Amino acid sequence: MDYLFKAFRDAFGLIVGLDGEVYYVVWTSLKVSLAACLLAALIGVPLGMKIALARFRGRTCVLLLLNTLMALPTVVVGLFLYGLLGRRGPLGALEILYTPAGIILGEFILALPIVANLTVSAVKGLDPRLLLTCKSLGASPGQEARMILVEARYAVTAAIVAAFGRVIGEVGIAMMVGGNIKGFTRTMTTAIALETSKGEFELGLALGILLLLVALIVNVALQMLQRSKADD
Repeated sequence: MDYLFKAFRDAFGLIVGLDGEVYYVVWTSLKVSLAACLLAALIGVPLGMKIALARFRGRTCVLLLLNTLMALPTVVVGLFLYGLLGRRGPLGALEILYTPAGIILGEFILALPIVANLTVSAVKGLDPRLLLTCKSLGASPGQEARMILVEARYAVTAAIVAAFGRVIGEVGIAMMVGGNIKGFTRTMTTAIALETSKGEFELGLALGILLLLVALIVNVALQMLQRSKADD
């Protein structure tokens, strides 16, 4: 117990003392995760709306694929990208392996199915009379899309927040594609794994506490969005 008490005391000391190494790792994690979720939102939201509203051959297979990809193991994404982005891979010329850009690409692949699939659910959950009303008023496809997005804004935002919660805590992609390079690609999850294996339990614990704090903030944000939707 004395060991754990001392570890927690030292960990909180690193957090309260604004340790530079700790907060740079936190900043790196937030930076790549936010960038990945932004890209996923820019592509996944329109894609999800298109899938929800359109009727085309193979639509059921697309929905099945999205559902499957939501549970995609992060190490599989990391392995796939390592083969693509490695020196001998087809995209090796981009030279983004072991860079923040590589992590962003991997986390984008992880977040995209989540955003797209939850957007599909959000749009399908709207009152079907909304689209009929838009059409009867002579709205253009762009105006229809904007109206649907406004009505589904809480659920779509919750989808993006959920995707952020997924990517901020992943370790496989950040480790395999980022390389866990100190001061460059080290994230909270990879740093926790490394520092604990080195015996630096206090530093790993400090990062774990901050990671839990980020997860708490994400969950509070989701609850607030759900409450706002219920109040409307």
